Amino acid sequence: MLDKLASALDFDRQALGLRFERQKVLAGNIANADTPNFKARDFDFSRALAQATARDGSQGQLAMTTSSTGHLQGSGESVGTAPQMLYRVPDQPSLDGNTVSMDVERAAFADNTVRYETSLTLINTRLRNLKAAMQPE
Repeated sequence: MLDKLASALDFDRQALGLRFERQKVLAGNIANADTPNFKARDFDFSRALAQATARDGSQGQLAMTTSSTGHLQGSGESVGTAPQMLYRVPDQPSLDGNTVSMDVERAAFADNTVRYETSLTLINTRLRNLKAAMQPE
């Protein structure tokens, strides 16, 4: 039963982890808004989530390969591979080579924050409903 519960919540775990990573990247961009030659970075969340959940169709499990018949077969929990980081294309070039646009970064940061909090609310609701379903009446 716990295996089914863990696999049902694995997608949400992956999504929250990626939202957290994106929040760190966006905060880093904002923190370096005045750093000369700093290049703003971000990643495509939907692509990163698809890659994180579709690894060998095992919802976050890494497949292990063996090079000898004496090796043990198995799979290990993924430690969360980093998403492919991309550079932002600046709307307006700056003289110091910095590509951070504070308007873009603040909007992306706020959007990511709202989506993170929404995900937490949905997970809490799902867990509350599961708990209520397991309670005897």
